[in-house]
Amino acid sequence: MQLFPNRQTVLQIGGVHIQWYAVLIIIGACICYELCVRNFKKLNVSRSTCEDFFMESFAIGIVGARIWYVIFTYQEIYAGRPFFDMFKIWEGGLAIQGGVIAATAYGFYYFHKRGVDLWRAADCIMPNLLVAQAIGRWGNFVNQEAHGTEVTRAFLEGLHLPEFIIEGMKINGVYYHPTFLYESIGNLLVFALITLVVYRIYNRHGQLFFSYFIGYGVVRIFVEGLRTDSLMLGSLRMAQLTALAGIIIGIIGVVYLLKKGKPVTQETRLSLFPGK
Repeated sequence: MQLFPNRQTVLQIGGVHIQWYAVLIIIGACICYELCVRNFKKLNVSRSTCEDFFMESFAIGIVGARIWYVIFTYQEIYAGRPFFDMFKIWEGGLAIQGGVIAATAYGFYYFHKRGVDLWRAADCIMPNLLVAQAIGRWGNFVNQEAHGTEVTRAFLEGLHLPEFIIEGMKINGVYYHPTFLYESIGNLLVFALITLVVYRIYNRHGQLFFSYFIGYGVVRIFVEGLRTDSLMLGSLRMAQLTALAGIIIGIIGVVYLLKKGKPVTQETRLSLFPGK
């Protein structure tokens, strides 16, 4: 057994490697889960119901993220390779947007089946997902992947970044945009905007849910424009197309709820803050 045998690995036990990327994803997911449980108390949803959803949606999200990645890299990576190679997630290759789509679809099925108000459940979950995504992006930093285009060291110093980030963005002697950091900070800013601003003015259940897609979409369109490893659909960056679709859906959703959504009352308003 060996702790931190290399940059990417937390623990090595024989031939088994526990990677920082996986650890950070799990940490982010667990924090998201605890935030959601606090929200669900207002809906009288039991912790066991939340636990079941967390475990099942996490697994489905991973599968969705992998399928999304394989679809848009098939010709480049997997065509002509053994079929089983498409299942080797330990070799890398997860696309968060595919995971969000899969887990969201499953969430609507799961809570509908249990008789939980769908829009209120969606409001409980989606803003907190931004925290998980912000933490998970640091896994890209550890792996020195999903970076942006080439920059100078002076540019990174001008951002007043800690030395460990500057050196971490030096890959094979070249410095790159820390797009992982841009997206991580952007996600936290959107989370703060939803929980501190939108939360205080939303008046229809479901508006927090749709606010996620608008806010995250804006962040992802900006960050994706700097990356060098985007999944492509012809000459278009698939992540930007998906983010744009999310923004449009989010805006349409908010407008729809304003006209036909269920009003928020003091009794049904979520408790996003401790003690409320």
